[in-house]
Amino acid sequence: MSEPFVFDPRCSVCKSPFGAVPCGQSIVFHCRPLSSEGFSHCALVLHHEFSDRWEEHALFCDGPEAERVRFSLVLTAPADPELVWYHFRFWRDDGTGCDLDKTGYRSDGLTADWQLTVYRESAVPDWFGPGVTYQIFPDRFCRLATDAAKPGGLVGNRWLHSRWSDLPEWRPDEDGEIRSRDFFGGTLPGIASKLPYLAKLGVTTLYLNPIFESASNHRYNTADYRHIDPMLGTEEDFRALCEQAHCLGMRIILDGVFNHTGSQSLYFNADGFYPTVGAAQSQNSPYYDWYSFHPWPEDYDAWWGIRTLPAVREDCPGYVTYMVDGPDSVIRHWLRAGADGWRLDVADELPDWFIAKIRTAMEETKPGSLLIGEVWEDASSKIAYSLRRRYLLGSELHGVMNYPFRSALLAYLQGGDANLFREAMETLRENYPPAAYFSAMNFLGTHDTPRILTVLGTDHVPESKEGRAAYRLSPDQRQRGVARLKLAALVLFSFPGSPTVYYGDEVGMEGFEDPLNRGTYPWGTGSHDLLPWFRSLGCLRRERPSLQRGGIRYLNTAGPILIFARETEEERTVTAVNAGTEARTLELPWPEAAARDLLTGQVFPVVNGILSLPLPPCFGYLLA
Repeated sequence: MSEPFVFDPRCSVCKSPFGAVPCGQSIVFHCRPLSSEGFSHCALVLHHEFSDRWEEHALFCDGPEAERVRFSLVLTAPADPELVWYHFRFWRDDGTGCDLDKTGYRSDGLTADWQLTVYRESAVPDWFGPGVTYQIFPDRFCRLATDAAKPGGLVGNRWLHSRWSDLPEWRPDEDGEIRSRDFFGGTLPGIASKLPYLAKLGVTTLYLNPIFESASNHRYNTADYRHIDPMLGTEEDFRALCEQAHCLGMRIILDGVFNHTGSQSLYFNADGFYPTVGAAQSQNSPYYDWYSFHPWPEDYDAWWGIRTLPAVREDCPGYVTYMVDGPDSVIRHWLRAGADGWRLDVADELPDWFIAKIRTAMEETKPGSLLIGEVWEDASSKIAYSLRRRYLLGSELHGVMNYPFRSALLAYLQGGDANLFREAMETLRENYPPAAYFSAMNFLGTHDTPRILTVLGTDHVPESKEGRAAYRLSPDQRQRGVARLKLAALVLFSFPGSPTVYYGDEVGMEGFEDPLNRGTYPWGTGSHDLLPWFRSLGCLRRERPSLQRGGIRYLNTAGPILIFARETEEERTVTAVNAGTEARTLELPWPEAAARDLLTGQVFPVVNGILSLPLPPCFGYLLA
């Protein structure tokens, strides 16, 4: 072992196994101080965060090897899930010494510790991570000709666009609010009619934004959890959609908005639309205890202070029974109706115990169902409301939305260093339990982000909302955006975790932030350059086991060059990307006689075990 490092937790020579470990797992540590420091003793210092327990273990000295001493320790991980922070302490025979952490040697008493995630092993659905996910904003995906009826007798003051091609209403009303009351009339039968189209994209999972009765087009202010919004269809329509999707090998995930309801809901009923008594109308309402008033009825807790979104008390027994524990709870009912999983909106706002209850109810009701959470940061160590969260430790989420993937990939494609992308992704791989890492929902855009083509193609963002609403990419900008989007999709579909496509990105939809990113799907139009590309990537993802379940190994990450391999025992697939503006030629060790680009069929010869790979600017290959 002649490497210059003292300790690298990602190197199997220093720590084994890699990354997070199951409860009770044996972990081997090896570290070697610089010989010039003269250290003769070493201890591993650990802090168990959840139990607030400190430990210090002396490392065994293996004796000098190549004139450098090596210290070793076999440690048993805690019996219960934990987040363990650790560093090393070195000292000499005379008692002098210092600490070693992620930043190197330090003697100031402060440490930037390494993280060790200890999780409880549990069953994780094996159908999500390997497959392709497609996110649908239901009102904007497909309106059948027979669906275009104006709404009437529905909660909320809704109005319907007569033209499918209209821009979503982005202008504030007289009170300065964007009410999201304009609808386009997309339906569940409309989604069902496009299942063959989605099958050609290789889609195996549909993630639907909220479908329950609501006063707004986004439906995140739920009015009635037990009824499909009438503009979308009926429960029978939902069951039929699930049945048809299952026949095509697809599963369906629903959006669960359980931190708040709408003020115009059956439960709160601020405007008295529902004939039953809501919490805003009477303290004798069966739903009164769901909310926190101070005082009733004028002031109440609301999500981020938005009064149309009164926050619920997850610790209210009646609410827990209604949503989770009851024999026909909301969680159980829609799983029995055909759903295969839930995506938890604003998971940070939900207590850990509440998420764990949802997971238990799902496993009891439909074994093999999936629970995904909306978490915008590294979910293994997230702090929300001053509490360290336990999302991925075995009893809560199976996986999370991978916002760090999007952020790191966009930074790279827009002129950043591929090594920074690698570092961000290896940090997640090191911190997440393997099943959670491979069950991440990876994406380029969602209903909460600007359209990916706009992000990758634009030169600037107009300051005014009016300017952003009117903005369209120029031909040159669009050409640049399409080229970058092809590279982004190539990495997305070949990376561990489920590649997730936001509806319409595959045909080049544009738009800045909400609601401009929520336009209608342009059936019959769109980019003909992008759709075949996405279809090819979806097909390859479905056909190649290495892209579904293979491990990842980085071959080259420097500047604009990103090359990584996905490998199983039987198969290897290599993604090679040049995000720069200049052509490059790279030499890679290659065990086969030739390399073939799976996207174009182009074949590259291998000479003496070396592949000389030409990479044009803003270009990528998928090699086998």
